[in-house]
Amino acid sequence: MAVVGHVEWVQFARVEHVPVAGEVVHATDPFEEPAGGGGVAAVQLARLAGGATLFTAFGDDEAGRRSRARLTELGVQVHAVTVELPTRRAVTLLDGNGERTITTLGRRLDPPADLLERVLEDGAGFDGIYFTAGTPDALRWARRGAKVLTASPRAVHALGHGVPIDALILSNNDEHEVHLAARFEDEAAVVVRTEAAHGGTYVKHDGKSGKWPGSRPPGAVVDGYGCGDSFAAGATFGLAAGLGLARALALAARCGAVCATGHGPYERQLRAQDL
Repeated sequence: MAVVGHVEWVQFARVEHVPVAGEVVHATDPFEEPAGGGGVAAVQLARLAGGATLFTAFGDDEAGRRSRARLTELGVQVHAVTVELPTRRAVTLLDGNGERTITTLGRRLDPPADLLERVLEDGAGFDGIYFTAGTPDALRWARRGAKVLTASPRAVHALGHGVPIDALILSNNDEHEVHLAARFEDEAAVVVRTEAAHGGTYVKHDGKSGKWPGSRPPGAVVDGYGCGDSFAAGATFGLAAGLGLARALALAARCGAVCATGHGPYERQLRAQDL
């Protein structure tokens, strides 16, 4: 299993509520992690599959070095280029209702195609790849090297060039993702739209559609950071394992629900022994 995508060094903190204009609020329990769509999905896949590979890019800075070390510690094999730009950072506020609000700082660093080419050119491949960021050529290599290829509409630089994907996965509660997905859904065999705790819907390329129910969290909801990325990883794993769409989406829903019971993205994620 693999992810092609971006990583951000994220500072998390808890607030009673997100401040309105002009307001000052006090934050508690600060902590930092490498996260973003690529990092969170890679860790979730590693916990489901016993290991996963991440193709990404870091800046030549302390945040990049700490990100690589932490993701390796979490069971991810990291293939990364180092670029002369700062590693993207983010600030995430986790409010009293478990919702997260994210502010990104700096440019997203997309992994180049030659990272995948070096691994895949000798015929190596992956059962499943989830694509969150990269170049059009990187997506072409991912398609060549994956039995199942899924993607986020936020991989906007790579999509729209005629590369077929097996599933386009997005949040129906995210207006930006919904807008982007409308541009790329013709390239996907199925478009999967999540609706947080309410489950979600899907539409296949042939017009057939369906829905799945939400999964009950196995404990109190702590925060929502990483739930969507954990869902996408679970769906990719399930499709790659040959579970079929319905069972893959049920597994993905469990991944999102378990993640919601942890502090930050990695404290609680579904693991192979939980299946």
